[in-house]
Amino acid sequence: MKSVSVPASGTPADILRQREEIAAVLAAAKDGLVYLPLGGAGEIGMNMYLYGCNGKWLMIECGIGFADESLPGLDIIMPNPAFIADNAKDLIAIVLTHAHEDHLGSVAHLWRKFRKPIYATPFAAGLLREKLGEAGLRDEAEVTEVATGDRIKLGPFDVEFVAVTHSIPEPQALAIRTPHGTILHTGDWKIDPQPLLGDVTAQDRLQAIGDEGVDLLVCDSTNVMVPGVAGSEADVRDKLVEVIGRYKHRVAVACFASNVARVESLAKAALANGRRAALIGRSLWRMTEVAYNCGYLRDLPPFLTEHDVGYLPRNEVLLICTGSQGEQGAAMTRIAANEHPHIVLDTGDVVLFSSRKIPGNEKPIYKTHNQLAKRGVEIVTDRDEFIHVSGHPARDELKKMYGWIRPKLAVPMHGEMRHLIEHVAFAGLMGVPNAKLVTDGQALRVAPGPAEIIGGVPFGRLGLDGKRLIGVDDRILSARKRMNFNGAALVTVVIDGKGRLKADPQITVQGLSEDPLDETARRAMIAGVEVAIEKLSKSDRDDDEMVEEAVRLAVLRGLRAEHGKRPLTQVHVVRV
Repeated sequence: MKSVSVPASGTPADILRQREEIAAVLAAAKDGLVYLPLGGAGEIGMNMYLYGCNGKWLMIECGIGFADESLPGLDIIMPNPAFIADNAKDLIAIVLTHAHEDHLGSVAHLWRKFRKPIYATPFAAGLLREKLGEAGLRDEAEVTEVATGDRIKLGPFDVEFVAVTHSIPEPQALAIRTPHGTILHTGDWKIDPQPLLGDVTAQDRLQAIGDEGVDLLVCDSTNVMVPGVAGSEADVRDKLVEVIGRYKHRVAVACFASNVARVESLAKAALANGRRAALIGRSLWRMTEVAYNCGYLRDLPPFLTEHDVGYLPRNEVLLICTGSQGEQGAAMTRIAANEHPHIVLDTGDVVLFSSRKIPGNEKPIYKTHNQLAKRGVEIVTDRDEFIHVSGHPARDELKKMYGWIRPKLAVPMHGEMRHLIEHVAFAGLMGVPNAKLVTDGQALRVAPGPAEIIGGVPFGRLGLDGKRLIGVDDRILSARKRMNFNGAALVTVVIDGKGRLKADPQITVQGLSEDPLDETARRAMIAGVEVAIEKLSKSDRDDDEMVEEAVRLAVLRGLRAEHGKRPLTQVHVVRV
């Protein structure tokens, strides 16, 4: 993933322009209403949206994304909140629309930069408190639970929570009223007449808000290119009962742990077919525990653990597993690789993938499929049977939302660039007078006056590297990428008080075609190092940095001549 931002450094002209744009954004937020995404507008995931009004700011969402092979050593990434962290004194609160990781997953990592109260529904608050506890913040971070229909006053923002449906309990749209206009921020949503858990989309309330007048609709774009409707969880439940009933051996289902309604459907499909449901994967246990505490899943028998499965016949168990995206370490990924300590799938067994492929996850998903197929396991996906529905609105549902809200201005969010561009065009077809394409880091002045982009603020991505956050453009990552493709070399030179080599340089290479170096190549590089040091002046020989650079370049020239590569090369100078 490429990180693009207003330059945080550069020429004096660049720095001056950046300061001027930040000043313009702050001035517009002081005197009017501003919309400013820092994540989620140009990608799916890492959601973070700011609204500025009367000099105060409100943050909606604080989510994560997942790193790929282009970011070695990182598992998760998140928006860089530097702009709002620098102005944290004017941040009122963080409001979360629902409990998906791409909407709340970075709160525990970033909260210390803000130290502001958090508002969420009980299910989202329950999951968040667990994450805050793991980060040592449970007693510090203030989490306030809100219910559907609640209205809370946060400085100049009057926020109403409006029920929508999605693929997780208690999703909310937000009607945000300000002295300069009303915003409807949809969050993630769809229109499901039978969501199985929780409330249906509050059509009457959304229509009433539309009747009041909405100045800005900020709307989910994920499925703007998909015709029709997303489909209902109730229909998926019926199909799962039917499909699972066809099989006589072990059946496993990979799904998103957060889709609690799907987990309930699988448990009921198991009962309908004389099976008992087992949860395989830590996140499934965590999700179901929070769901149970919030009043869901109360009419189901207890789930089996992975330790219980081996004591029952193969045709009496349904395995509900994490790993639908081929995630490293997830249950289905380990099962497919035959690395799970308790679960084994063999010829005649079947795995249902009751999920969709998230863009970017195709390679690990197909790897999992191939590993299963090699062992004679049948694979069923949503392309084979109706065993999954999206949690995001297709075009017919978007059309209904626009009919209810009738906004003066529309701005798409939660989508890649192609989704945002298509959504702008769609809004025009829906008769919206004005639609704007606003991407991460761009500030849109909503009011007063005509809506326009007034500048940008620094933004980018942070990655979790072990226990610390680093910028995704950090030189550490650059070094890792270089080592991945070109290998690495370590050179140690011992120099006496007169700046002369006391012994042959020690050269160690890793990740090249030959390791260790063959003797001819090694002698050639040693000779190159000796020549490089001899060419240095007396004063340069006394300077470790000058010696290191001369030796590094000499070794690089030798390795490039020998292998055609330029490995990451580090030089240690030892003086005796």
